[in-house]
Amino acid sequence: MDDERRTATPPGPPPGPPAGPRDPGDAWAYGDDGTKAWGRFGAAGLLIDDGHGRVLLQHRVEWSHHGGTWGIPGGARHQHEDPVTAALRESAEEAGVPEDGVDLRHTAVLDLGFWTYTTVVGRASRPFEPVVADRESLALSWVPVADVETLPLHPGFGDSWPALRATLDRTPHVVVDAANVVGSVPDGWWKDRAGAASRLVAQATALAAAGVPADALDLPSAAWWPRWTVVLEGEARSATVGPVAADARPGTPAVTVAHAAGSGDDAIVEAAGAAVAAGDGPVVVVTADRGLRERVTAVGAQVRGPSWLRELLPD
Repeated sequence: MDDERRTATPPGPPPGPPAGPRDPGDAWAYGDDGTKAWGRFGAAGLLIDDGHGRVLLQHRVEWSHHGGTWGIPGGARHQHEDPVTAALRESAEEAGVPEDGVDLRHTAVLDLGFWTYTTVVGRASRPFEPVVADRESLALSWVPVADVETLPLHPGFGDSWPALRATLDRTPHVVVDAANVVGSVPDGWWKDRAGAASRLVAQATALAAAGVPADALDLPSAAWWPRWTVVLEGEARSATVGPVAADARPGTPAVTVAHAAGSGDDAIVEAAGAAVAAGDGPVVVVTADRGLRERVTAVGAQVRGPSWLRELLPD
């Protein structure tokens, strides 16, 4: 095994499935044609890369479904459990992935009608070594992306891998012209520019935590967690930027608030250009200002109008 691959293995052969009480979700789901899939309420798994060209894969025990193949840590969703929570829980239980060590990037969903599998794609926010933490792994390994297809892959993961691989380095980034967005609705913002900007930042923070539908960004998959930059100018620079909500899910992006020292337009062009130069993409600038639209397009950004953002923002 080459030096780029780090593997964790259990001290001895894994025993069979654990005995004892199980969650109601730990059961087969059946389609009308008799097709079956594991997870009464669906299933989810985590595809995590280390930021250095490797992804964490699990060598599945022989007694498991498609045992002996390689795939991602994951399993049946519990009753009333959302897919992201399920993927993070399963990866922690099976591979020792720290919940606070994953930056969420996007989700991809396989929908069979009677059953869904959600792949949660993330990046390690800090180095960690996987740990064989339960009975479901023969080994865990950080595998170079180029080597993944050389392994005997779980059929479902093998089918989805080409599309997933193509998204690993994609990082959308939304830059918000706060003055333009706030000014797009005649709600009295001119009486309290800082207060209006504070409300916008709070809404953007909630949206950053929830994620954005993929089609809103013209991206594949189901939902994405873009990076966010909100540019404030003039009186709005005194806006109150509150802390991230205590119940916010770990791994969701924080909103960067940029205070324009001079021209707000100049600060927006600078933020968009820096995001493009850093390799983010697509970089989307939210503004209706015609001159600004031309300037940010020239540095490689896309443009959406304020209504695009307002339709996504929570109430």
